[in-house]
Amino acid sequence: MALLDFLKRKKEVEKAKDKKPETLRRVSGQEKAEKVSDVKDTKEVKEIKTTRSKKTGGFSYEVIREPHISEKSTNLNQNDKYVFKVYSDTNKPEIKKSVEGIYGVNVLSVNIIKIPKKKRRIGKTEGFRKGYTKAVVTIKEGQKIEIF
Repeated sequence: MALLDFLKRKKEVEKAKDKKPETLRRVSGQEKAEKVSDVKDTKEVKEIKTTRSKKTGGFSYEVIREPHISEKSTNLNQNDKYVFKVYSDTNKPEIKKSVEGIYGVNVLSVNIIKIPKKKRRIGKTEGFRKGYTKAVVTIKEGQKIEIF
């Protein structure tokens, strides 16, 4: 079951930590017992953790969902502005890094627009249309992103 997978991962991480040898390490003139991890063990622990990591040294493909294609966004392309749907918890520097890394362009500015969810009704049934977050990215003049 997918709901209980985190318990399995937690047990695997604990087992990997128990296998590491203990060594003495001198810290500010005092000897202190401390667990030192081997290179192989840290790789195993990193492979077990499967979370979405956006704050890495480079860029991440998981910041941008997809390009937002509409009549208004295609008109903005003439002014070197491109619109992308992004995850709601991302910030402007992360979006800038990912667009520069993925498309190989120089980003001048990033503007974020949050579209709220909206109430919709079909007959008696009421529901909500999903909300999302858009990012309008301005790139250097003369550069182009091929989206279509």
